[in-house]
Amino acid sequence: MGTAVNPRPQSGRWWWNVKADRKQKQEEANVPVKTKIQREIIAWFWVGLAFLLINGTIGQARVIPSGSMENTLLIGDHLIMSRIGYDAGVPFTSWHVPLWRNPKRQQVIIFKPPFAPDTPDYVKRVIGLPGDTLDIREGAVWVNGQKLVEKYTIGPSEPAPPGSAPPGYTDIKFPYRVPDNCYFAMGDNRGNSYDSRFWGCVPRGDIIGAPVMIYMSLNVSPEAWEPGQIRERFFAYANALLHPRIVRWNRLFRTF
Repeated sequence: MGTAVNPRPQSGRWWWNVKADRKQKQEEANVPVKTKIQREIIAWFWVGLAFLLINGTIGQARVIPSGSMENTLLIGDHLIMSRIGYDAGVPFTSWHVPLWRNPKRQQVIIFKPPFAPDTPDYVKRVIGLPGDTLDIREGAVWVNGQKLVEKYTIGPSEPAPPGSAPPGYTDIKFPYRVPDNCYFAMGDNRGNSYDSRFWGCVPRGDIIGAPVMIYMSLNVSPEAWEPGQIRERFFAYANALLHPRIVRWNRLFRTF
């Protein structure tokens, strides 16, 4: 009878790796349950902290609930918003601070409506910068005496009807000079946008970011995107899985 040959001799790098692995497993097995729980809690704490930092200073997600920015943004468009340079805050709270970056003319921004800061954020386009003089006439916007070229709009630009300002605000009269540290914002769908024409300019401190990309777009009932409609929103996503045709595939990954 011949002598059996060990295909993996108990020597060399492979064997020492096996021994180290066994030793590590034995050490893990000997760790008290209390210590394991503490390690798990600490690990999840750091994961949560990283999420809060990213969510508060780098980016967030938003969904478009109205047609005020059509056709640039459609109801059901899901956006990734960048806060880098614009704003930093603590998620799930109203605390935030503006940073060094300021928006440019005709840039789409996301901001807290100054007349109702506790309501969902608004998405509009910057039309007037601090110090600009704006006028709305002949169905167009004029900035510092020059007609603004706007190929993205739907319908003519008109001032807000008299008496349509929110409580505590006065009607905006044109020509209008944009105050310092403030921005005049309007929706692209000029006949269906509640914007600076009604309640005035957006303070810089209320601007929290700018959209970067559309990552999802669903053609479902607008009610699904209204605040508090959790059930309708759940069914909208479930319906998208069952009926992919409601996904606007041609809008995915559009950037700004």
